[in-house]
Amino acid sequence: MSQPHTHKDTIYAAPSDVVEGFRFDDKVVAVFPDMISRSVPGYSTIINMISQLTERYAQHGTHCYDLGCSLGAATLAMRQGLGQGASQKNCTLVGIDNSNSMITHCQKIIDADSSQGSAKVLLIEDDIENTPLHAASIVVLNFTLQFLALEKRTALLTRIADALVPGGVLILSEKLAFDEPRHHELMIDLHHNFKRSQGYSDLEIAQKRQSLENVLIPETFPAHQARLKEAGFSGVELWFQCFNFASMIAFK
Repeated sequence: MSQPHTHKDTIYAAPSDVVEGFRFDDKVVAVFPDMISRSVPGYSTIINMISQLTERYAQHGTHCYDLGCSLGAATLAMRQGLGQGASQKNCTLVGIDNSNSMITHCQKIIDADSSQGSAKVLLIEDDIENTPLHAASIVVLNFTLQFLALEKRTALLTRIADALVPGGVLILSEKLAFDEPRHHELMIDLHHNFKRSQGYSDLEIAQKRQSLENVLIPETFPAHQARLKEAGFSGVELWFQCFNFASMIAFK
């Protein structure tokens, strides 16, 4: 799977008197592939498995959505899973993101890529809360829901469940919280150790954590499970977890 050219993430390397809230702006876009691969343990595994899950669950003639597609890593994985030539499932693949910088750079990456199958990709700059969803067999929320306000999450998941055809699935990747305080702190410590092993300094870790406070709101797996069932999904399984990062599959 081809990867976009990226710069090293040094956004939080210098001490700052005021750490601003995290935003998906040009600064983040320029380093995003490096940032997410060095910040999320197991990220490459999740992306690769999205391709396999797409191959398994995509249904002929349906829509496949990547909501909050950023630079299109999951979109390209889905495209690969949809096949090539005669084996292609004739799905409409749609990536949606509300960041103009992300969509602009994502389009360049999609246009330059020739290795991920022959499915056409439609990119839309819009808020995922507003974009209509139709006849979907697969919807991906890859570390996207966690940036949505808590009170808005059920409505979005209900819209997704309503748009899925019978047998359709939602792939939901999220940073997790944990009910037991000692376990919660252990997972945070292990995550920070992972980031140190990827070359981040304690200053970078601390300032990034501060920038994400009240912007990224993690929840427990039982909370996700309950909300997904309330939204109309028949079942939810945790298929991947490394420390406090996980991916779930929810069935229509």
